[in-house]
Amino acid sequence: MTETTHDSKPAVGWAPMFIIGLGVALIIMDATIVNVILPSIIADLKISSIDAEWVNAIYSLTFAALLIVMGRLGDRFGRDKIFMLGGVVFGASSILAASATTGSLLITARALQGIGGAMMSPTSLSIVNALYRGKSRAIAFAIYGSIIGGMAAVGPLMGGWLTQTFSWHWSFWINVPFAVLIVWGTWKFVPSSKAEGEVGAPDWTGAILSTVGIAALVFALIEGRNYGWWNAVEDTDFLGRTWKAGSLSPVAAAFIIAVVTLVWLYVFETRRTKAGKSALIDFELFTIKTFGLGSFAGLIISLGEFGILFSLPLFMQSVLGWSALGAGGLLASLAVGAFVAAPTAAQLANKRNPRFVMRLGLVLEIIAILGIAVTISPTSSGWVLGTWLFVYGLGVGYSTAQLTGLILSDIPVEKSGQASGTQSTARQIGAAMGTAILGTILFVSLHNNTESNLSSADPSTGLSSSAPSQIAGVVESSAGTVIPHLGEIPFIPKDAVEFVQTQSELAFADAVSTVGYAAAFFLMLGLLASLALPPGDAHSRQATETDESEIIHDFE
Repeated sequence: MTETTHDSKPAVGWAPMFIIGLGVALIIMDATIVNVILPSIIADLKISSIDAEWVNAIYSLTFAALLIVMGRLGDRFGRDKIFMLGGVVFGASSILAASATTGSLLITARALQGIGGAMMSPTSLSIVNALYRGKSRAIAFAIYGSIIGGMAAVGPLMGGWLTQTFSWHWSFWINVPFAVLIVWGTWKFVPSSKAEGEVGAPDWTGAILSTVGIAALVFALIEGRNYGWWNAVEDTDFLGRTWKAGSLSPVAAAFIIAVVTLVWLYVFETRRTKAGKSALIDFELFTIKTFGLGSFAGLIISLGEFGILFSLPLFMQSVLGWSALGAGGLLASLAVGAFVAAPTAAQLANKRNPRFVMRLGLVLEIIAILGIAVTISPTSSGWVLGTWLFVYGLGVGYSTAQLTGLILSDIPVEKSGQASGTQSTARQIGAAMGTAILGTILFVSLHNNTESNLSSADPSTGLSSSAPSQIAGVVESSAGTVIPHLGEIPFIPKDAVEFVQTQSELAFADAVSTVGYAAAFFLMLGLLASLALPPGDAHSRQATETDESEIIHDFE
């Protein structure tokens, strides 16, 4: 398959790189900004902790589901066209997100943003790869990486500043003029490029099956504590029918749908591959030991990495009393660590080997998350948390890019593009599952810890016997954001407010600690899975042609 570049647009200069870089910056912004502004969204829209999980998870979910398909469409119809259309979708969905007045509207908007991101993500790197050669290509990729690293640090700060100065809505409104500039600039300055020769037809059936299967699984993981994991906890109207208390719950049905659909996906894609047709996922790739175990390691690592970033901003703003800007500044220390590690990772890989660097990164991540889990408290110092996050960022910088090269090291060159997209998709699925699994652990722990702590209340506080359960429910459903305002709840006696607030803060700290231990466990599984990866000098072409969506995840 060769590349063709049409000359219907101006000669290639640096204007296309500016437009592409702007699109990448936009995707990075919305990948990093939501964690910081989430407490403000919860307070303003009065959404539940379950909705908060969906606001985070749905973006990664739709992004992952369509990543490979959109890359194929770009190859077929023109990468500039798909990239430009992605800018339109991203801008329109940002307007919907900025003007959302309910949690359901915001979740819908975030899903559409994921679709727009999936259109822009694989096509952006392909455009850069097609347009620039020689020294210009080296400069272009250096600019590309710098934008990612820089925006990963700027995103949380920008979200915090906009939320504190104006409102969380502006964290989405700011996307709109940039999206307009991207669409216009792509039409004006970016030459058309697409694959020449046979590009296989888009595998829409595979895309639908994978989307339904993964969505059903994530739904079940997030909604289990709401509807009941197997039996419905109460009479519930859902999807046009009433689920009776004690009968099969919607979550159990979702688990069944997920299993059936994903097995169907495997059978369908395997038959399609054997028939010589283009498939969304070539499952034969997973029979290659390095790719199969490496992709599993990547998914597990993403799952572990993502959960702590969901928990900390909520804790910092609800318990430590930090502003959105302060929380964004602290999270930026993670991106700074990753940015610092990037140039030294390659040097270290040359001196030792990529597997050593990747393992070193994972060990640093595990140490940092365990450090957070051990030291987190209602009086935690920002310097301590920032130091752990910086170390964590160093680990991300060392581990993820090296893991990509190792995963692809034994893949035939002709299948490198599909393999790269598949392992990137696995990581995005891991990100969505990280929010679902570790978010559920966070809120279940928060409820149980709060109820347990309050049950030890002195009778003189005036708390009723039912108050611990009631307060725990309120704290959990608000994702902890109600903690600073517990004195405003009518059924809490004034004499008990200080006790209730102190115990709720301790409960939140313990819940974040539990999430840290769980995340460290998943990262340890990823480290163990990585033991099967080759120790060689993975300096293959695949190692340098990392899919852009994968690079983005390195800094989330």
